[in-house]
Amino acid sequence: MIIQVCSEGRLEAAEKIARSLASDPRVKSLLILGCDGNEWTKEEADPLFQSLPVPVFGGIFPQILAGGKNLEKGTLVAGLRHPVKPFVIKDISRPETEPEDALEDLLSGEDFSSATLFVFVDGMAKRIAELVEGLFNTLGLEPNYVGGGAGSLSFNQKPCIITPEGLLMDAAVLGLSEVSSGIGVAHGWHPVSETIKVTASSANRVLSLNWKPAFDVYREIIEKHGNVSFEKTPFFDIAKAYPLGIARMGAEMVVRDPILTEENALVCVGEVPEGNYIHILNGDMDSLIKGAVEARNTASASYRGEEKNPVLFFMDCISRVLFMGDDFHREIQAVEQGSVTFGALSLGEIANTGDAFLEFYNKTAVAALLGDACEP
Repeated sequence: MIIQVCSEGRLEAAEKIARSLASDPRVKSLLILGCDGNEWTKEEADPLFQSLPVPVFGGIFPQILAGGKNLEKGTLVAGLRHPVKPFVIKDISRPETEPEDALEDLLSGEDFSSATLFVFVDGMAKRIAELVEGLFNTLGLEPNYVGGGAGSLSFNQKPCIITPEGLLMDAAVLGLSEVSSGIGVAHGWHPVSETIKVTASSANRVLSLNWKPAFDVYREIIEKHGNVSFEKTPFFDIAKAYPLGIARMGAEMVVRDPILTEENALVCVGEVPEGNYIHILNGDMDSLIKGAVEARNTASASYRGEEKNPVLFFMDCISRVLFMGDDFHREIQAVEQGSVTFGALSLGEIANTGDAFLEFYNKTAVAALLGDACEP
């Protein structure tokens, strides 16, 4: 793997790197991670992605991770020594789209045994959990999965998925690779409420909890626990420290990030199915870093590749960065452990751990050791 970064975010600089790497005979495919702060437009970016001589996939994220730092502007281009076959699924949010049927048609005839599947999806799409469930129902646990939600902290939906067709919105790109990998997932949040039933929800909107308006229940618990006031403080400034945790039998809770309120409903990144049971969660710097290290250690324990110096591909939720602030570098340092590390700070994370159900997470750290050594 050859990793190059341009920190100024200009498309011209990214294009120069991408074309240079694509012409290197060692490079069989390109993974491109860009920052929303680059302000690329579809009209400007499409000619680049459509004309590259090797397969390209990736996304535009709130921030990217490179050289031990989180960048708000810049682009990382990774030239991969193994071929990656991209598959694109569009119009995720449209009611007439049947993700599982579309995936079966798209992926039929491919060999996913012992594969790694990169999954990048528009983080503001409304049916991400259905897509992920359809992916699991189609492929099961044959491949290792790693990826996350692309998009902007403005929470305005815009083209953010990088594909050979160009920059797409309301879409996902799946990158099928034969690279060996080890995956770990953990978050470090803990419950601060009793069990709460989701009594009404619609896609990513939680309408009622315990038969009461969702925001009223959420606000009462948090204001009592944290001695804070939603009337005096912007919603997300408080909510970033109090995600929802969906209970999973014998497994880590799946975290959901409330990002805003609409008419006493909680709007989350990802679905919260009606009838599920949740907790309101909280954490601190030490518990979150401990969770990230647990993800890294799980990835190390499950890695079976022949490459002795695998790179660390790290997908971490942007809201963890907002929660940690200037101390986020402590988490990066804790997970690197001597490995070349790169990744994205995302709107939700996608992963499995080999023997567990595939999930779309929020506020969670996903570590993937990839058996493709970094080269100059």
